[in-house]
This record gives sequence, C-alpha cells and structure tokens, in this order.
Amino acid sequence: MNIIIITGGSKGIGRALAEKYAQENYKVYSLSRSIADLQNVTQVPVDLSDTKVTHDTFTMLLGEIKNLPVLSVTLINNAGRLGVISNLENIPSEDIAKSIHLNTTTPLILSSLFIKATQQLMCKKQIISVSSGAAVKPYEGWSIYCTSKAAIDMMTKTIAAEQNEFEHGVKCNAIYPGVVDTNMQTDIRSTDEKDFKNVQRFIDLKENDQLYTPEYVAETIFTIDTQNKLQNGDIVDIRSF
Repeated sequence: MNIIIITGGSKGIGRALAEKYAQENYKVYSLSRSIADLQNVTQVPVDLSDTKVTHDTFTMLLGEIKNLPVLSVTLINNAGRLGVISNLENIPSEDIAKSIHLNTTTPLILSSLFIKATQQLMCKKQIISVSSGAAVKPYEGWSIYCTSKAAIDMMTKTIAAEQNEFEHGVKCNAIYPGVVDTNMQTDIRSTDEKDFKNVQRFIDLKENDQLYTPEYVAETIFTIDTQNKLQNGDIVDIRSF
C-alpha cells in the first residue's frame, strides 16, 4: 500500500491534500490538533507544538506503519502558523518561540524520526515540506515566518545531501504553494497596514480572484509527487508547473 502522513491535515492545504490522496486510494494519516469530517483518513490528534507528545505519537505511528505492506511512504510537513504580524521588536517572545517550534523544530523532529524508522525499507520514501516564497523574499512584519521557511528550505537541501549517500535514501523536496485562499490569508488581510505594509497586495489578490484554492494546490502537489517531477533536494514553486 501507498502511505502518506500529513501534518495539519484538518484544515486548508493539509485537508485538501488528505482528501486528494485518500481519493487516490492512499492510506492517509493526518496529525493535527483538531479532528475534521474526512472520509478514509486516519486522524491522529496531537499538539505538534509539544515536543514530547509529538515524538511519542509519531514514533508509535511509525511503528505501526513498519508492520504494513508498504509500497511507498511519504511525510508531508504542512502544519504551520504565521504568528503575530508586526516588526520583530513588537512580537512577544512566547509567540516567536511558538512559531519557530511549529514551523521549523517540529518538521526537523518528524523528519529525523521518519528517516530513522524507514531506514530498512527499500521502497519509495520521501519528505515533502510545504514552504513559501517568504523563504527567499523578506516581508516586513513577517520576520519569524520568513526565517522559519528559509530554515525549511535549508533542511530540505541538507537532508537531500545526506540521503544521497544511501542506495535507498529518503527523497526530500520543498514546495511553494503560492498565495492560497485559507484561514491564514483571512488573518493576513485583516492586519493593520502599520504592522504589515504589503497588506493591500493580499487584499487585491482576493478581490481579483487571484488566490489558489487549497484543492488546486493539492492536485498540483499530487501530480508533482506521483509523476516524479523532482530531483532530490529540489525546491519548487507550483506556479512553474
């Protein structure tokens, strides 16, 4: 069977990915705080900002998967948060720590556990991380988000370099989904311009119907994945497909 594990699979892009892969007869696991109304998706409730709970829950899940007849296994690091939008000096320390933990520390932990647990599997193994153009373009007010996504890109490149040394290593890629019509975008558009100078651009994108739907992003990621369009370590923008 083909297995996919998605973080943050109850909302937005993560939910659309869970639904798409389930429709294509993948065995889908969603790791998320909330439970959604999803068909044929095994939902694992977990607070991904809690290191010990995340480690223990994911380790248990990987132990179950290793006993299944696996043809391919994929981890999609999707869960994330924007956090407080403002200049860095205005962001509370607790919010900085929470965003970096969820956006960067958790994907590193999950990727580490995933690689270790699947070392003996000879099938297709991969990690796909949902990154952002904010990884390479600085937005005033998004210092934490931009920093965390830049870290995801470097994580992707480094894992790929390490895994290239192994005959049955884990393929690692990151994807920029573009500007997507999710709850995060709603929060962005409601931000005061003094905290986020680019807010009008995102308002215009919504008003001009130029936002991607989560379903379109999920379809595109599925195609990129299943048609093996990427080399190990590639970081791509879905707008290039």
